[in-house]
Parts: sequence; structure tokens; C-alpha cells
Amino acid sequence: MISELLQSDFHRCNNLINKEGQAEVKAIIEGNNAGRIFVDNRLSPTSGLIWLGNHDGFFFIGDASNQKFNEEINDFIERTIFPEARKLKLESFEVMGNHSQWNEIIEQVFANRELGSWKQNVFKLYKEDYLKEKEPSLEKGYEVKQITKELCDSDDFNNIEFVHKKVLEFWADIDTFLRKGIGYCVVYEYDQTIVSVCFTGFIAEDVHVVDIETHKHHQGKKLGQRVAHSYVKECIERKVTPYWDCMEENHPSRAIAERIGFTREFTYKGYEFGI
Repeated sequence: MISELLQSDFHRCNNLINKEGQAEVKAIIEGNNAGRIFVDNRLSPTSGLIWLGNHDGFFFIGDASNQKFNEEINDFIERTIFPEARKLKLESFEVMGNHSQWNEIIEQVFANRELGSWKQNVFKLYKEDYLKEKEPSLEKGYEVKQITKELCDSDDFNNIEFVHKKVLEFWADIDTFLRKGIGYCVVYEYDQTIVSVCFTGFIAEDVHVVDIETHKHHQGKKLGQRVAHSYVKECIERKVTPYWDCMEENHPSRAIAERIGFTREFTYKGYEFGI
């Protein structure tokens, strides 16, 4: 029977990790980020389902040919996951496999649902590939600032809650992020509004997963590129590897990554259906 693991037992899933797979999976199992894990056997798991702590999706891990687990997963999701997801006002169930063998199983197990799919591209940047000379200048009125405790506690900005909200989508609290992660933002000085952020969403060993967002009214000014450069430079200084994950069809995100020097490491498939 599928059951939930205590966080103190997440280490029992270490041997289920695809070392070449998504960093988010490692981040949850290592305990760096919040998340939940449901497994076939709490003492000796062979297959499992990870629910990311930011409620942004699920990952199947371990043995994709585990027939008993696969037969139980639909009922488990209906019985356990969906009621909680609805309380969180989630409208769709997004799931990926930690390795490609899960793709066929996902398509089989959820064949009775209206299953959509998409592709995700994962990029990494290594010090020798960083294109520092491509860093754009900012228009007058914009300034890059590091996300620090002082900034997070400041009353100087009209929308500091934008930073708080973004960080808390990934981290249990601001202090944990500040202790473990890296972050920069762009401030529009005329009204002291934070209009772009780039920060660590997940950490797995020495890999930092990037999250980036620019307010729509300030897009087209290369703010995302500039704040990402600041983020990447600090990653290089700290000797950690920035990791960029975006939908294949998200051409602006991919363009920013490639202009900075990120190169594609692998592609994986995601699936979704309505709750």
C-alpha cells in the first residue's frame, strides 16, 4: 500500500534517484527544500511519488516497472492527493518521471484521463562558458540589488511582498533561503518598485535551480538578462552550478539562458490532467 514517508526517512529514497535527472528530486530527498514523498514501502522503497513543496508538480522516482505500485497509484491520487490539491486551489495534476522509463508508464496508468504533455529543457552553466561580455546595461532608473536580509526587512520598497511571495513558493521561510540560496532583484527607482527577480529555487548538492520573473509592464528592457548575470556571477564566485529549467516552448526564457552561456544538458517530458 502506498504511504507517506516521514521527512526523517527521506534518505531511504537515495538509491531511487536518477543521478542524471532533475535537481528538484534531489533537493527534496536531501532535505534542502520542502516536499512530500509517497512510497510503496516505507522501510525499503522501490518506487515513489514526490510532491514538490511549492505545489508545482509531482515526480515519479525509482522502479517504473513496479506493477503493484502502478496499479495503486490512480486510486491513491484520487483518494489522497486530489482532496488536498483542491484545498490548495490547484486545477491540474502535473507529473514527470525522474527517468524516461516513467513516460510510458504515465501514459498507460493515466490513459483514461485527458492527458496533455509538454517538453522541458534543462540547462547548466559552467564557469568557462559564462559570456560576461554579453551583460547588458540597464536603462536609466533601474538598479540591481542583492536580495539580503536588509532588503527583505526594508520598508523602502512599495512591493517587498513580491520578493517574499516568490521566495516562499520554494522555501519554508525567508531566513532559510538567505542562509542557503542566492538572489538578486531589479528596482525601478522612480517608484521604488521591485520589478524583476532571479534567485535560487531549489538546491541539490552544489547545484542551484534558478527561478526568474519580470513584471510584464517592465519586460522588453533586458532586465531578466541583467539580473540573471548578477545571479550567475555570484554562483561562479561561490563555486556552485546554476541550473535553468524551462518549457521548450518558452523561447524568451531559453534565449536568456543561452545568451548568458547556459548549455542544454537534457530534455524531459511532463504530463498534466485536470483535477
